[in-house]
Amino acid sequence: MELLQLQYFLAVARLEHVTEAARSLHVTQSSLSKTIQRLEEDLGVPLFDRTGRKLRLNEFGSRFLRRAERALFELEQGKQEISDLSSPEQGTLELAVTTASTLPNILREFRKKRPDIQFHVQMLTMKEMVTLLHRGEVDYCLSSPPIQGDDIECEIVFNDPILVAVPKDHRLANRSSVSLAELRDEWFVGVKRGYGTRDLVDAICKSAGFAPKYVYEGDEPARLSSLVEAEIGIAFIPSTARFSRERIKYLQVENHELVREIALLWHRGRYISQAALEFREVVVQYFGEISKQTM
Repeated sequence: MELLQLQYFLAVARLEHVTEAARSLHVTQSSLSKTIQRLEEDLGVPLFDRTGRKLRLNEFGSRFLRRAERALFELEQGKQEISDLSSPEQGTLELAVTTASTLPNILREFRKKRPDIQFHVQMLTMKEMVTLLHRGEVDYCLSSPPIQGDDIECEIVFNDPILVAVPKDHRLANRSSVSLAELRDEWFVGVKRGYGTRDLVDAICKSAGFAPKYVYEGDEPARLSSLVEAEIGIAFIPSTARFSRERIKYLQVENHELVREIALLWHRGRYISQAALEFREVVVQYFGEISKQTM
């Protein structure tokens, strides 16, 4: 059994389509099909049910996929460990986030300590992040809400209060706090369902007896402040994502624990380089300083 066979098998198993898998591997479809066929001959069983170029893992394939992923994962960790030992001053941190508002400050502090270390950041949905975490394809994830799993380490680094942002001429702008009941008839701007903060807010509003009425639902949390400023609607915005704008007033929510947990996540089996350990220290220290400021 060859390493190339396993790599090709993983690509086809994940995409379940020969054409797309060949494109992602930059090989011809015929070469890919022949490699998978040789693997099945070596194992003595078919790994896929076939319908044209569309493939679907069968029971044999599903069981073999778990073993193949584990084998290639360990080999990749070995490569990373050797690279870290041979060139500890170099390397790239793979990061994924569902909450990006604090990331620029964190990366700036980390770059002061390790200017030679590069980083690659992906803004992902929760589902995409869980997939990368389970595969061990990222060093760290910064997520809200936290993610639980047998192979996932989860460290809560900050409890982030969620505030209500209103335009400066809004009827509530002269207040410092507001109850959820007073927001029942308001129009909101927010992110789409599936984002941690949106789902948390909707659930708490439901417990208060109403569903927020959204006039805008998007994929860019940073855009919400501009929409509030333009008086399109009001918004629930985490304290770490608020901007100092003269035309926006931020109110605390009364009588409800409207707080999102921000967590640092990593795969238990992934090799953690010295640079990655230092990045974790920077994250914990950064949120520790924020916590002191808000006490």
